[in-house]
Amino acid sequence: MSAHQPSFQRPLRLGMVGGGEGAFIGAVHRIAARLDGEFELVAAALSSQAERAAASGAALGLDAGRCYADWREMARREAERADGIELVAIVTPNHLHAPVARAFLEAGIDVICDKPLAISVQEGRELAALVQARKRLLAVSYNYSAYPLLRHARELVRAGELGPLRLIQIEYAQDWLAEPLETQGHKQASWRCDPALAGPAGALGDIGTHAYQLACFVSGLRATAVAAELSSLLPGRQLDDNVQLMLRFDGGVRGALWASQVASGCENGLRLRIFGAKAGLEFNQEQPNQLRLSRLGGSSELLSRGRVDSAAARAATRLPPGHPEGYLEAFAQIYRDAAEHIRARQQGRAPSTESLALPQVSEGLAGLLFVDAALRSQLAGGAWTAVDDLSAEAAGQQSAHEETAK
Repeated sequence: MSAHQPSFQRPLRLGMVGGGEGAFIGAVHRIAARLDGEFELVAAALSSQAERAAASGAALGLDAGRCYADWREMARREAERADGIELVAIVTPNHLHAPVARAFLEAGIDVICDKPLAISVQEGRELAALVQARKRLLAVSYNYSAYPLLRHARELVRAGELGPLRLIQIEYAQDWLAEPLETQGHKQASWRCDPALAGPAGALGDIGTHAYQLACFVSGLRATAVAAELSSLLPGRQLDDNVQLMLRFDGGVRGALWASQVASGCENGLRLRIFGAKAGLEFNQEQPNQLRLSRLGGSSELLSRGRVDSAAARAATRLPPGHPEGYLEAFAQIYRDAAEHIRARQQGRAPSTESLALPQVSEGLAGLLFVDAALRSQLAGGAWTAVDDLSAEAAGQQSAHEETAK
C-alpha cells in the first residue's frame, strides 16, 4: 500500500499550554504537530512562572511577545490577533485540562487536550456543551487509536470479519511507578500521584482510560456496567497504581481490563484482544506494525502495517512496507486529523471520512463516565455498577461531523 503524502498547505498556527522545561508529553506533542507540516508552534504558556515561561519559549525559538505566563491572557490576546493561533494543545497536569480548554473554546480557538478530558464528569459535560455552542473542535489525544493497524482492525470488526462479538480483553502494564518516585522529587510521578493535580484516579485515569478508549474504538461498543478493584500496592500512595475490572459491553459482550503501573519488567504493554463468533484479533502496542487475525478452527494471519489494504490504514500510514512506524507517527495522526477538521470548516466543506476517526469530546466524556463508574464500584466493594450513558450534547457533537461527511 502507498504511504500518505505530506501536506503542502500553509501550516496552521499552533499554541501550547504546559510542556515547558522538564516536561515529557509537551515535547511529544510538538514533534507530532510538525511531523507532517500541518502546524507551526507560534505561541505558548509553557509555565506559570514568568521567567521559566520566557526561557522555555526562547529555547523553542518563539517570539518573546507570544511567550505567556498566564494561559487566560494567552487565550484573550491570541484571539484578538489577526495572526492568532488556530489550535491550542493542552499538556498540563489533569486538573487544568478543563479550565484551560474552556478559556480557549470561549475565545473561539480549537483545542487538542491530553487525556483525560477533565477530572470530573461535570467538567466533561460542560465542555461537551461548550463545544456544541461554539462549534469548535475539542480533540483528545488518545493517540494509540491512530495506529494504522488499529484503524484497520476497526474496519475488520465493522465489516463483520470477526462475526458477532463476544469477548474483549484489554491490558496496559507499566512498571515506572514500581518504586515511590513521588517521594523522590520525580516531576511526572509527583503530580500523577497527587489527587489535587491528577484527580481522583491514578493508573485508572492515566492509562486505564487509554485501554478503555482503545477497546471501544476498535469494537464500536461502550461498557454498560463495571465491577472494579482499585489498589494502591505501594504503601502510602494516595492514588491507585493497579486496576482490575470486569466489564459488560453493549449487546451482552463481556470484557476485562487490567491496568498497572507497578508491573515490574513491563515497559508499555498495551495489548488488545477481541473475539467474535468467527475470528479473533490481537494487537500489541510494543509491536505496532503487526496485527494477528485468527479464525475459528486455527488458521491465523499476521497482518503487516505496510501491506493491509484499507482506506483507514492508508490514511494513517507514512512509510512503505518494511519500514517501521510507531508512537510518534500515531501521535502525529491526531494532529493531521485535527488539521483536516479545521481546514474543512475554514473552507466550508465536510472533513474527509478517514479523519472522522479523530477522538473528540464525546470519547473524552466516555472515559470520564468509565472512570466514575469504576470509582463508584470500588466504593461499593467491587459491586457491578452502571456506566452512565453519554450525554446527548456529546453524542450530538460527534454525529454532527459524521452527518456533514455523508
